[in-house]
Amino acid sequence: MQNRIEQMFEKLRTEKKAAFIAYVCSGDPDTERSLEVMHALARAGVDLIETGVPFSDPVADGIANQMAASRALNSGASVKKTLATIKRFREKSEIPIVLFTYLNPIYSYGFKRFHEDAAAAGADGILNLDLPPDEEEINEELLQANMLLNIRIIAPNTPAERIAKIVKSGAGFIYYISREGVTGERSELASGISRQVTDIKSHTSLPVVVGFGISTPEHSAAVAGMADGVVVGSAIVNTVAKHSLSADLADRVYNFVKPLVDATKSV
Repeated sequence: MQNRIEQMFEKLRTEKKAAFIAYVCSGDPDTERSLEVMHALARAGVDLIETGVPFSDPVADGIANQMAASRALNSGASVKKTLATIKRFREKSEIPIVLFTYLNPIYSYGFKRFHEDAAAAGADGILNLDLPPDEEEINEELLQANMLLNIRIIAPNTPAERIAKIVKSGAGFIYYISREGVTGERSELASGISRQVTDIKSHTSLPVVVGFGISTPEHSAAVAGMADGVVVGSAIVNTVAKHSLSADLADRVYNFVKPLVDATKSV
């Protein structure tokens, strides 16, 4: 049986469309409104949601995502509440969900139990930001936790031989981060995206999506013409931050994201 992620990309492939992937931090600005934001993303037509697991030391994230994690933790967010939110979201939506996380929260929860509970809640994939694929080959515990698709990351400075190794252990899709450094909005797209996507595709049949620095409809359309998917995170997180005290937060997020989705689908 296919995973929701695989089904989604297969459908888009037949439609010759790129996927739009949205990142939000679970529990930001609080549990209830975080769920409302997820439903707003669904209404806007996103194809997949990356749900950040709040962590106190998100070293791969820029200031926007760091502040989102801080707001979530201050509102009482936890791994348990993150999984409960996904379960509630599943009552109304079948949009694929990827957990965007660091290892510390997983191990604090219990590595194997986390994967089992996440899959039971309705998550489809996991992107471990600080877990090198090599570690799975020498750690029996990591090999046993295969209930979720392991999404792999490739950076602009990843050597070709390393790319070949990384993609072999990936599933669902490959996430190409178009810039070195941490997450964050940018006024211009990184250079060399098309070439890098082509290089990655020479090593794998998995879809390749592109993120980091994409924040406008123009960016979305441009990347959709070069890759199998577009990832927007910090720009959405900043929208949540800007309107976190507004009663119409979910509508504000919808109004920001819908043009980005439409631009992605216009290519």
